Amino acid sequence: MQVAIASGKGGTGKTTVATNLAWVAAADNRTVAYLDCDVEEPNGHLFLKPTFLHEQPITKPIPVVDLGRCAHCGLCAQTCRYGAIACVGQQTLVFPELCHSCGGCVLVCPEQAIREVPKPIGRLRVGTAGRVKFVDGVLHVGEAMSPPAIRAVKASSPDADLTILDCPPGTSCPVIESVRGCDLLILVTEPTPFGLHDLKLAVEMARVLGLKFGVVINRANAGDHAVWDYCRRQRIRILAEIADDRVVAVAYSRGEMAADSVPHVAERMRGLLETIQAGAHV
Repeated sequence: MQVAIASGKGGTGKTTVATNLAWVAAADNRTVAYLDCDVEEPNGHLFLKPTFLHEQPITKPIPVVDLGRCAHCGLCAQTCRYGAIACVGQQTLVFPELCHSCGGCVLVCPEQAIREVPKPIGRLRVGTAGRVKFVDGVLHVGEAMSPPAIRAVKASSPDADLTILDCPPGTSCPVIESVRGCDLLILVTEPTPFGLHDLKLAVEMARVLGLKFGVVINRANAGDHAVWDYCRRQRIRILAEIADDRVVAVAYSRGEMAADSVPHVAERMRGLLETIQAGAHV
């Protein structure tokens, strides 16, 4: 089963839920894989502290034009929806930072003057954290597009009974790439106006994608009741509530697993795990 942990905004406790859920599931003798898909700012390793067994570059294919064969017909530029290739007079220019690696320019070139070469965009890391199988990706600084790196992380997922995908914040392309194909989407939110605003965006995304989803409310005893009212009106299942506790914040600041030191967090994670396995979600 693949469970994606996402949030409309950053700072809601998404990684806290993802790492602690993986840790508790592994402690319960389940085979667990944790995939950190937040390749622009991965931080799951700070808490799970994996031993990396393998690293390799992440690449994406970029077109290269053979100017000796190119007739400068412009078909490649007409095909590219992203402006990554352009014909200017007797020159055909490629802009790698705009390329989505779709391969369309290669297919339409009548002179077969375009080929693709791999461009390194990041690093893939695979290891273990106790009983948890660990995979993350680290996007190179300056790279504009993270979905190819996210796909590489997901493609390297080891076999496991439960695979947890720690997604980037927001609702844009990196998040959609991360949650694509998951069996359940868990949206982590907080009871604040900002948290509710972005939860609504995340719910809309989940419904457009046709995903089964539920909500975890973090810092549940701090804030107003608007999030609960919204979930009730929208008939969204609240899968778990985690209390706002200074001890959790201290554990987080030290890079420690809250489930190891805070009993109510471990209890909530075990309850969430049971709910997931029982299939009790919207």
